[in-house]
Amino acid sequence: MTSGKEQEAIRKLMVFLQEWDGARKGARSHILDNFIRSNDGKTEPELELEFSQGASLFLARLTTWLRMTYMYSTCLNKLLKSIGIFLSAASGRRYIIEFLEIGGVLILLEILGLNHLKEEDKRESVKLLQLVANAGRKYKELICESYGVRSLARFLATSNSAEAQEDVQVLLDSLGRGNPKYKNQVYKGLIAVLPCASPRAQQLALQTLLAMQDVVGEAPSILVEPLLSLLCSVHLEVQYEATQLLKALMARQVRPALLKGLAALLTPPKEKALTFYPTTLCLRKPVPVYVQQAAAAKAIGVLAKESADVAEELIQMKVVNGLMVAVGNLDHAASQRYASISLKYFVHTFPLVEESVKAALGPVLFQRFMDSPETWYTKIDLIQAEELASTTVDIPRDMARMQPTEG
Repeated sequence: MTSGKEQEAIRKLMVFLQEWDGARKGARSHILDNFIRSNDGKTEPELELEFSQGASLFLARLTTWLRMTYMYSTCLNKLLKSIGIFLSAASGRRYIIEFLEIGGVLILLEILGLNHLKEEDKRESVKLLQLVANAGRKYKELICESYGVRSLARFLATSNSAEAQEDVQVLLDSLGRGNPKYKNQVYKGLIAVLPCASPRAQQLALQTLLAMQDVVGEAPSILVEPLLSLLCSVHLEVQYEATQLLKALMARQVRPALLKGLAALLTPPKEKALTFYPTTLCLRKPVPVYVQQAAAAKAIGVLAKESADVAEELIQMKVVNGLMVAVGNLDHAASQRYASISLKYFVHTFPLVEESVKAALGPVLFQRFMDSPETWYTKIDLIQAEELASTTVDIPRDMARMQPTEG
């Protein structure tokens, strides 16, 4: 038999549940406020003590109301926060199971795709999905089986909240680890984010792709084009993360395709560049293909310095010719500067490259280049620029390599 104290506790629980059942929106909002304030951070035993071993009865009411009202944003943020108290409770795995049994994951994912809902509500949904994912591999698989990766990738690409985007990054990174069945799906989902219009989403997607690289192993060929396209971004943080991923991919099978693509970016079609010029006499914005040319020249130098084998492959892909074309681009000083710096590395490292470039530039211009690769291009005139762009440097395949000079 139950004691009088236990009976009183059960009576209070029933009164509380009846109050909830009969309450309208305003009263329920007040109940949620009190619940969040009093129970945030509690463990499963503490919640059960609070609800006289009937906490699941209140969770069931919360999830039922969520299922009925999430489309209309009725106290949605408070409702999600309240459910989060149950899902985050230490030793509260059964609460997660109860939430999933009513289709909780599908509801949270659908919230992410509803344009009329607030960003903070969607962020709260992401936090709950993270709690589910943290429960273990089978829960990560459930999210992925529910088309979660696609929903999360779309939200990452379109969200206006930096905080929400960072939460999505954490969740996607979690889904990509300890989840061998779906790791490639997560990786490809992140690739799908790269062409989006949000620089922050691009940066976060690149960081997560890099973090997942050792888990995934070989990268799919579909990564090549969107990754190289990010080099035309005017946001330096995006260019930096793209270059970091390029470095990691030099040990993978996509290396030849990436190097070939980088070399091609050094010589953009003239008609494509001219397309972006304004017709007025106002200040011109950087032409995207020239921004990409400069970033490619910079990345080529970084990759070549990392590996002599990569440097040799680039030389066989006529990268020296491409760098000289970029040096001759009088319309974009950044292309000239980064191409000069990268070209100097190849000249210092490979004797045959030095001979070929010296022959192409002539002794006076070559000496200026060697003395100050960061600034010599400022003295190049139009005729010299055209000569650089049209000069073909033929370098034999059996090059003799030497170590780069210090300094």
